[in-house]
Amino acid sequence: MAGTMQFLAWLTVAICLLPGVTTTYHHAGQPMDSTSVGGGPKEPEAPEVMFELLWAGLELDIVGQLHLQDEELASTRPGRRLRLLLQHQVPRDLEGAEQRLQQLQDLRKGPPLSPWDFEHLLLTGVSCVYRLHVASEAEERGRWAQVFTLLAQETLWDLCKGFCPQGQPPSLGLWASIVDSFP
Repeated sequence: MAGTMQFLAWLTVAICLLPGVTTTYHHAGQPMDSTSVGGGPKEPEAPEVMFELLWAGLELDIVGQLHLQDEELASTRPGRRLRLLLQHQVPRDLEGAEQRLQQLQDLRKGPPLSPWDFEHLLLTGVSCVYRLHVASEAEERGRWAQVFTLLAQETLWDLCKGFCPQGQPPSLGLWASIVDSFP
């Protein structure tokens, strides 16, 4: 189980670091909820900054809120922005994650996601991994794993837009079978 969690976390971080994610794969527009953190619209953090923040680690508190473990990083402008995103944009429960997934699936046929929506997609996936890890019941773990897998699929769909042959969905390959191991 620990190896699976580590693999899923690494996959999410690797996707965050794909070159050009914040500058190439987007269209003009606003976030799905047309609000932005900290005032007017801003570009998401550079992938290397987001990697540094996530690499420092997150912790899930008793009320289900994710926080940066490193207090020094949390006090920086990017750290404060990430805290606000985690508090206000990333779903805290399974129903919210499933609703976010549905919103993203509805956008699949359109242009690539905006940088804001792509960032929210990745952070929702990170959140799923943490919540999967602390879920106590097998059924709940299975649902979190399924939502994470589908979010990973949506990430690949978005990155593949315009590149996949004949609109073929990208394959998650062998690691998608991990979900099948959950009841």
